[in-house]
Amino acid sequence: MNRTKPHARSRVARVGLLTVSETARVLGVSPSTLRLWESVGLITPARSNGRYRLYSPELLEVLKRIKYLRDVKQLNLPGIRQMLGKTVTAKSSNGGRPTDLGPKLRRLRKRTGLGVVEAAEKATISAGFLSAIELSRANPSVATLHRLAATYGTTVLEFFDLPKQSSHLVRPPDRRAIQTQSGVRIELLSVGARQLESQLFRVQPGAGSDGSYSHQGEEFIFMISGTLEIWLDELQCHTLHEGDGFWFESTVGHRWYNPSTDEAVLLWVNTPPTF
Repeated sequence: MNRTKPHARSRVARVGLLTVSETARVLGVSPSTLRLWESVGLITPARSNGRYRLYSPELLEVLKRIKYLRDVKQLNLPGIRQMLGKTVTAKSSNGGRPTDLGPKLRRLRKRTGLGVVEAAEKATISAGFLSAIELSRANPSVATLHRLAATYGTTVLEFFDLPKQSSHLVRPPDRRAIQTQSGVRIELLSVGARQLESQLFRVQPGAGSDGSYSHQGEEFIFMISGTLEIWLDELQCHTLHEGDGFWFESTVGHRWYNPSTDEAVLLWVNTPPTF
């Protein structure tokens, strides 16, 4: 038995997933705490063939938020569940139900003729994590979504449940949305536009892109409320506050996150629609 565990751990490390003990060490909590959070339904880790619990980078971000809500906000388990429900799985009062990305990503992969392992390698994620995404057991980060879109020769725009006809007017209840596990909600504000892509981003405290990405075009951000920190090519760091406008070339590698304790809400416009 002891001879198989190191082998299992090394296999997990190669695909970029963490075991219970490794995740506990990163977070500074006990393995029993992780199992408690799973038993009450706060998280659902993937499982290896040997039924070992496996934690993806995206799930690690969710766990960091749970720990933040417990340690900083002093919330109990029901309170944490309520906050996660507001930011991750609940239907927003200002937009429609988020798209279930799993089936859509599976169809796109099969349409390109790629197997799970090959697609995962091209997107620089683990095959196990891609399988979990396609089974709707995990949600990819914004950066991972962009890498998957590039792998399948499309854009993130195709991941939304787009209506068959374009419309000049999109009312709040009709907005298509994408939600990440780490707490980023993207609501589509325009449908059918050919030269621009306008979206409303809601970024929870501590949430962000979880990595850098780039593409063709230019981007404009208008901060409606809150704070956003954005890095360009890992050389320039800009902190945006309510009322700030900011533009940059999309070909520059960019990553971003909310460093504050309040939700950040921002208008994000890409032109042309290459995100």
